[in-house]
Amino acid sequence: MRARTAIFLLLALSGFASNSLLCRAALGARLVDPWTFTGVRLASGALVISLLALRRSPHRAGSWTAAAVLFVYAITFSLAYVRIGAGPGALILFGTVQVTMIGRSLQQGQVPAAREWVGLLLAFVGLVALLLPGAHAPDAPGALLMILAGIGWGAYSLLGRAQADPLATTAGNFLRCLPVALACILFGLAQAPGARWKGLLLAVASGALSSGLGYSLWYAALPHLTRARAAILQLSVPPLALVGAALLLGESPSLRLIACGAAILAGVALAVLPRPAVVE
Repeated sequence: MRARTAIFLLLALSGFASNSLLCRAALGARLVDPWTFTGVRLASGALVISLLALRRSPHRAGSWTAAAVLFVYAITFSLAYVRIGAGPGALILFGTVQVTMIGRSLQQGQVPAAREWVGLLLAFVGLVALLLPGAHAPDAPGALLMILAGIGWGAYSLLGRAQADPLATTAGNFLRCLPVALACILFGLAQAPGARWKGLLLAVASGALSSGLGYSLWYAALPHLTRARAAILQLSVPPLALVGAALLLGESPSLRLIACGAAILAGVALAVLPRPAVVE
């Protein structure tokens, strides 16, 4: 069981990181437009997740609200990667998701400990420092679009937090996105009919493998993890994306990106790790 869980985790986290790489590889090279990429990604993801959740009545799970938020995340994610690199994009996305979820907890009246306040402040400062104008700053409109994607994914995660069967819920939400996915494909191909087969294959890989199979493996491993371990493991996604971007896409991380990324990850770690038990 431990070996299988470890394999599932390795594949799932690699899949999450590869979403940024696949999207940037397709859109940075203009192999496909962001609308077609998003539509194909959602449609192929819906197919794979629905097949894996077939025995769980996925058409009855999920909600239209969650599906709408999922689409907002997916389209802004694609539009952002037309303009910014995979490494900075993954850091901005991850930092924004965590700040969104922690901010929601504060809004609901949860009182953070001093360590959690320090972590939240450190992550926020790292994110702001990364976005400040300068020689190595990411493209401003692209960064803003990725922030919107992070808010969307954070909201989607919050909507699904209390679901008893997250795989069936995810399948139901992806299925509800099919009409708008088809509309995106038709719109994209009408605007940019020169989509290359390689770009379409990258979109299928992002949806079917990185999203569909990746989410399924993550949910299969999740019952065997504590909440703290799950949070810690998710910290590996941005570094994996940074390394993959350097090795596969030729992106050279700047000192600013490394320093700000370290601040974001350290801050999130402080904010999400559980409080130490009080011994009486």
